[in-house]
Amino acid sequence: MVLLNFRNASMMSKSTVYRFLQTMKSLGYVAQEGESEKYSLTLKLFELGAKALQNVDLIRSADIQMRELSRLTRETIHLGALDEDGIGIVYIHKIDSMYNLRMHSRIGRRNPLHSTAIGKVLLAWGERSEVDSLLSEMEFTRSTENTLLDADALRNALVKVREQGFGEDIEEQEQGLRCIAVPVFDRFGVVTAGLSISFPTIRFSEESKNDYVSMLHTAARNISQQLGYHDYPF
Repeated sequence: MVLLNFRNASMMSKSTVYRFLQTMKSLGYVAQEGESEKYSLTLKLFELGAKALQNVDLIRSADIQMRELSRLTRETIHLGALDEDGIGIVYIHKIDSMYNLRMHSRIGRRNPLHSTAIGKVLLAWGERSEVDSLLSEMEFTRSTENTLLDADALRNALVKVREQGFGEDIEEQEQGLRCIAVPVFDRFGVVTAGLSISFPTIRFSEESKNDYVSMLHTAARNISQQLGYHDYPF
């Protein structure tokens, strides 16, 4: 694309278009041809578009299951995936709790991997080499007194997540809030998202926890099957 053509098509000033393209360039979505006013789209932008389309299918498949979970539990239901940089989670779909006392979040919100149930699920079933690389560069920011603050502690937690079939956030991201999450797999058997129930700690009980895990596995199994994966392990 040429700067002048983009300016005419967008009806923005040249300086505004230039700043926009420079931002896109810094993010890796366009490449500038030398010092000219010509820019081209990069593969990163096409990859982002492909991921967005994949998420549309995922959300469509998950919506009915999430609404059923909401009806059964009355709690906040999230569907989360790796963000575009692969260093955090982003909520791509959400059903609000029916209670007044509930988790406050929004679609598009980002949270760390190490302090969220969905993040732990994505790491626990992720490619080992990629997870090791992530952990070696991860910033273990503290959100509460319960937040895991080093790679060894998180690795031990991930082993438990895989063994038990679900991840937990026990007031690690937000004081007074718990979350339980399970994996969702794509047609290749690769974890593509985490499905979770979030609720205030005051509504927690071991009995409800066991029920929630069972409900989550049923929902995630159905979503995975709709995505083409029929060997859900739980």
